[in-house]
Amino acid sequence: MNKNYLLTFFVSICLTISCYAQSIRKGFDEMTDYEISELVDALYLLREGPDLMNDLATFHGDFFNFDNTADPTRLDLHFNLPDEPEREIFLAWHRRMIFELEQAMQDINPEISLAFWDSSVYQSPLDALWDEDFLGSFDTAWALNRNLGADNRLPTPTDVTNLMTINDFFVFSNILERQDVHRGGHVWTGGAMPTPLSPRDPVFYFHHSFVDKVWHEWETIHQNSTFMTTSMLRYDGTYTFDGETYSLVDPNDITDTRVYGVFYAENGLAQLDNYIVSNTYNPEEVFYYQFNIEAGNNFLIPAGTVSRFESVNEINLTPGFEAVPGSSFQAVIDTDNAISSKQSLAVKTVRKSNPYPYSDKLFEPIVWEETDDLLNDKPVIIAAHPNPFTEKITINLNKRTDCAIEVFNMMGMKIREEAFQNTDTLVIKNLYGLSSGFYVIRVIDGDGEILVVKRVIKL
Repeated sequence: MNKNYLLTFFVSICLTISCYAQSIRKGFDEMTDYEISELVDALYLLREGPDLMNDLATFHGDFFNFDNTADPTRLDLHFNLPDEPEREIFLAWHRRMIFELEQAMQDINPEISLAFWDSSVYQSPLDALWDEDFLGSFDTAWALNRNLGADNRLPTPTDVTNLMTINDFFVFSNILERQDVHRGGHVWTGGAMPTPLSPRDPVFYFHHSFVDKVWHEWETIHQNSTFMTTSMLRYDGTYTFDGETYSLVDPNDITDTRVYGVFYAENGLAQLDNYIVSNTYNPEEVFYYQFNIEAGNNFLIPAGTVSRFESVNEINLTPGFEAVPGSSFQAVIDTDNAISSKQSLAVKTVRKSNPYPYSDKLFEPIVWEETDDLLNDKPVIIAAHPNPFTEKITINLNKRTDCAIEVFNMMGMKIREEAFQNTDTLVIKNLYGLSSGFYVIRVIDGDGEILVVKRVIKL
């Protein structure tokens, strides 16, 4: 390919080993035709040889949920909340799982990455996601038996927004897992998706990229995702696939998507920040996006590392971006794939010659439990405003309660404590004398239990 290079820091290194990429994940509607074609072909290719997709689906089915079996003590992946928080790994496990598939795809083409299906917005069987040259062909080829829209429980944008108001991580995770932001995409798609073998359908990975994005946005706000367990099934240091034994993954180590170099783009902008290129998983870290890539705010490319930004349209390096002498960095405009017609792409034959249909014998559908009363167990913060604040903060809870508020500075010193009785509105006044910076607010119930912790900023 002939490409127009915007700028190059230190001549790029020629690599003779396979090249993996890090990820800018975008909505499926923001993918280029080139990305769609290459991603679809990569998914078909992954069914050949060791068949990673089948292995992931089988593992997901084998360890789906044991709460209602003869041996409920066996570790599992789903529905451990609210009763068994010590077993909870739902969000972290699926983050690691979809990253595993994405890395395998990028071994085929380092410029592709998973995309997300925002099912709160795209809710029609006629959406481009289901086109025959996108994910539509897999339905027949792999005998998935989709039934799009038969069980219409897709989430609304308000459902997603409401999740962001929950402060307690386990409450958030439980509601996300059991209700429509997660459940909806499974039951609406039908076929394999509402079964423990759901990873047999490629849309599973688009759906769980969206679930992962929701968790990423919640964590950005609350910054308190915490798991009790320190290892996960499949990623516990014992599982082997295709001759490779996977290393142990502590779910608490992957609460930030940037651990895997994953960034979520939206509305034409991919913001890359607070990240250090390490080449831990890849000899070259490639960030590819059709629209604007903006990198800054502590994005660092150290000496001895290799990275590339590639956009069809625009790349901006803002204050805080640094490529250290001795690193290899390229910013590239991909002029070859700035096209709008899918017909101008050569369609590969691999998807036609190797369909690898799955068996029609699927597990019984998942029993999705409603949990509308989950929030009634204890209060959660609906809002803390204004943030940043100047002289007072108002905290709104979802229910009336007796509680106390403690305010700490970033040195851990308690600087204010106030008690409240039978109220859902807590106002902390006379804060104008505090120095500018970060503070932590802690809400404690009448039994001394910490309900919520919130970080705020004083202007």
